[in-house]
Amino acid sequence: MTLDPDPGFRALIRPHTGQVTCIGPPDGHGFSTDLLAVVECENGPFFVKAMKNRPGGRRDQMVREKVINPFVRSVAPALLWSVEDEEWIVLGFEVVKARETDFTPASADLPVVVDLLNRIHDMELPGVVRDWTETRWDWFADRGAPALFRGDTLLHADINPSNLLIGQRSWVVDWSWPTRGAAFIDPAMLVVQLIAADHTPESAESWASTCAAWVNADPKAIDAFAVAYARMNRHRALRRPGERWLAAMAEATEAWATHRGVHL
Repeated sequence: MTLDPDPGFRALIRPHTGQVTCIGPPDGHGFSTDLLAVVECENGPFFVKAMKNRPGGRRDQMVREKVINPFVRSVAPALLWSVEDEEWIVLGFEVVKARETDFTPASADLPVVVDLLNRIHDMELPGVVRDWTETRWDWFADRGAPALFRGDTLLHADINPSNLLIGQRSWVVDWSWPTRGAAFIDPAMLVVQLIAADHTPESAESWASTCAAWVNADPKAIDAFAVAYARMNRHRALRRPGERWLAAMAEATEAWATHRGVHL
């Protein structure tokens, strides 16, 4: 299948791509991107991620991904160019051949997943992230709990199978909203994803326990996060009842909170 963005899009990227022969869909997918494509071209190929250039959160995500890329290339594909006009903001990455990870209980990918989280945890916090304080769960947390989510660790904060890839090497992609926060948050997000992939809460936490950030965390902070995350996911599922994946995430988070003995 060939994608056919408006002619202005092709003209915008041409200084970087040269003559474009095909704009086709990648192997994976994106939930909140206007265009994901592999651009076959004179100077490429390139993996291209593009958003309509409108003020607000989605534009901010593209800007963050552009800014953070030089600091996370030990795990992330390199951003090779970027361009924008009044209509589009576009990022052009190197193309990597990789597949989504498998989070199910019998998967041989799980040690690789844990290794990727540990590699993120071990990164030095880039200066550009200093003002990107993690606040997404604050509104759903009990009084005083948001302070437990603060920290000085670089967080990817969107841990899921489509963002952790395995090929000749392993990758972490979609750095749309990196933040500075408590180190346990990425492993905690892994726990919920593993439960959604049919792990028991005990099994999910046993994998998280191989992450240094989890072992060193205050259990009360994890409990507070489980409460806030369960409330967030239930709120999202109720607002968008037609999206089954949101209901599945709400169910997984609530199962985890129940396992930890916390009240929502």
